[in-house]
Amino acid sequence: MKYVGPAQPLHDPIESSLTTADDRVLLNHWMPPQSGIVPRVRFRKRWYSLLWALPIAFVFLVVGVAVAQALRTMPEIQAFLIRYPGSPPGARVVTSGFPTWLRVSHFLNLFFMTFIIRAGVQILADHPRLYWHRDCTPGTDWFRFQKAVPTGRVWTAKDDSVTIPSWLGIPGIRHSIGLARWWHFSVNALWMVNGIAIYVLLFATDQWQRIVPTTWAVFPNAFSTALQYLSLTFPTDHSWTYYNSLQQLAYFATVFIAAPTSIVTGFMQSPALSNHLGWFGRVLNRQRARSIHFLALWWFLLFILAHVTLVLITGTRTNLNMMWAGVHDASWSGFAVFVPLITLVAIAWWAASPFTIRHARLVQQIGRFLIGPIKGWAEWWDPKSELTEKDISPYFWPNGTMPSSAEFEALVANGFTDYRLRVGGLVERPCEFSLAELRAMPQQEQITTHFCIQGWSGVAKWGGVPMRQVLDLVKPTAKARYLVFYSLADGADGGRYYDVHRIENMRHALTLLAIDMNGEPVSVLHGAPVRLRCENELGFKMVKWVAAIEFVHDFADLGSGQGGYNEDHEFYGYRMPI
Repeated sequence: MKYVGPAQPLHDPIESSLTTADDRVLLNHWMPPQSGIVPRVRFRKRWYSLLWALPIAFVFLVVGVAVAQALRTMPEIQAFLIRYPGSPPGARVVTSGFPTWLRVSHFLNLFFMTFIIRAGVQILADHPRLYWHRDCTPGTDWFRFQKAVPTGRVWTAKDDSVTIPSWLGIPGIRHSIGLARWWHFSVNALWMVNGIAIYVLLFATDQWQRIVPTTWAVFPNAFSTALQYLSLTFPTDHSWTYYNSLQQLAYFATVFIAAPTSIVTGFMQSPALSNHLGWFGRVLNRQRARSIHFLALWWFLLFILAHVTLVLITGTRTNLNMMWAGVHDASWSGFAVFVPLITLVAIAWWAASPFTIRHARLVQQIGRFLIGPIKGWAEWWDPKSELTEKDISPYFWPNGTMPSSAEFEALVANGFTDYRLRVGGLVERPCEFSLAELRAMPQQEQITTHFCIQGWSGVAKWGGVPMRQVLDLVKPTAKARYLVFYSLADGADGGRYYDVHRIENMRHALTLLAIDMNGEPVSVLHGAPVRLRCENELGFKMVKWVAAIEFVHDFADLGSGQGGYNEDHEFYGYRMPI
């Protein structure tokens, strides 16, 4: 360790290599488009295209109608339908119709889910594979819409991302996960607020009786209703006062099972929460949570499809009047409300992607305002390391732009013997450390899960110097609030890569300057000679190929002032524990 004295420049010399970024998405600077493939599902060792699902579903539907109509000619089934007409005897009757709060919340659900689903699909496109195990070893995925991972070359997680059309995803360009996450999380926050209001008002009024079963007879009645629908002889509609049993079960499952499942599995993809929650984070690991989250999405899609279809074929005008105008008649009042509101949804759908591309920084700022406090709160969750060597992933995805300078090539050539890690800024004892000096310091090992913002994860054993030990050596001044980690590598759009962390986050027990990975020196591909490990943050925050660490009071004058290279150029957030 070399003590370099108290006199310090305004910033580390690398700061002059930082670049600013536009507040818009400049498509000529962005990753080129890359098409995916038709979605496929793996059963055992064979992959099947989901295109087969459409004709298969149609055949099953036609056969189902024929079977249902044949069953209804049987005396036993006719007796069953008489005994179980579709609703239990004495079904609870709602006397308040469809009040204003219910109609407003119904519209907000429609509006919010539109953008939640679109942004969610965009997020999935950044790592278009799903797994059940916590690591993401190629070939173990069960769903994908990308080709198999090529062998014989370095294939990074960024390489794996695909383009989603702008009418479907938000903003509909490749590797725009930063902006998609702001949309997804921000609108999800509003959807959750709307959902809490619905829960409260449901049970504060008689509306809960529509969707909460109170007798086991709901199940045979639901089967009876399904048989009636499938045979194309629809049951009598009583939706103004009560739902039939099939409707009741479908709404109950959506409101009280699918929605909470989506929320829980969304949060369990967070490094801060998953790593903190011990056994629960191991059982509901990130990839399992992603897969269940995806299946919950399909429940919502199928529910919406069935719901809209039945609204249209069982009496469009009456159904629209009830839910959109709050009246039970055959007037056109429901259309008068429905048409303008659905037009509003269509306009918002059309405008979302181009608005996001032109005003990307604004989207980032709105997202930070809406959910920034939640992210700040999550950073206080101290991560845990409860994994063992048997959990270590056989494959750990590479990512990031490799250093390509002559300086780095020379360091690699001499085994990093000339490497020096500068630590300065607002500290009492600025220091330089060689790699040998870092190895001579007290070491710490930890086996933890890496959470990439793109969706993949992997487990590795990391060894190195705890950051709290470095803080004790250099003694930050009272003005020091943040640490800037400068890389030896440039970012994808040019200019040096860097990222910023709060000083409190560097004191967590598992925040580490890693120099070993799985019992060997960290490879160049994964960040040699030194990389940061901060286990309550997403992976892009863990700077690889660390050249210098600077303590600062603020980061507004660094790059574009957003707190890191990806925050500047790809509109991520500098606090990313979720």
